[in-house]
Amino acid sequence: MDDANPNLLARIERERLRLLVDADIDRAAAFHADDFQLITASGRPLSKGGYLERIRSGRIDYRRWEAGDIVVRAYGDAAVLRYPAEMVLASGDPVADASPVVLRLWHTDLYEFRDGRWQIVWSQATEIDE
Repeated sequence: MDDANPNLLARIERERLRLLVDADIDRAAAFHADDFQLITASGRPLSKGGYLERIRSGRIDYRRWEAGDIVVRAYGDAAVLRYPAEMVLASGDPVADASPVVLRLWHTDLYEFRDGRWQIVWSQATEIDE
């Protein structure tokens, strides 16, 4: 197993976010376990396939996703990451409203070391109400 180095895991998470913003789904898919599940800030569960297909099709269009300080708790072949982020999404309806949607969120992610690499298994987003 690779060392559960907090700096390494934070770099992996930042790379995953960059690939999602770039909509580089082929490369992003390798960062997500086959049984990956996202719980969105609105409480909607999305599987790996459902989530990545929404990004590929443009239904989810990340314009920017800036993670703040990423705190990592490592436990052998598992690690939990938590960080605040600012996310900018393209408007869902460009005809009615062309302005982007800005969200401030807390993210909690579970990574596991599988098949020789760290992969995200679960992700939970919670909107910060300021």
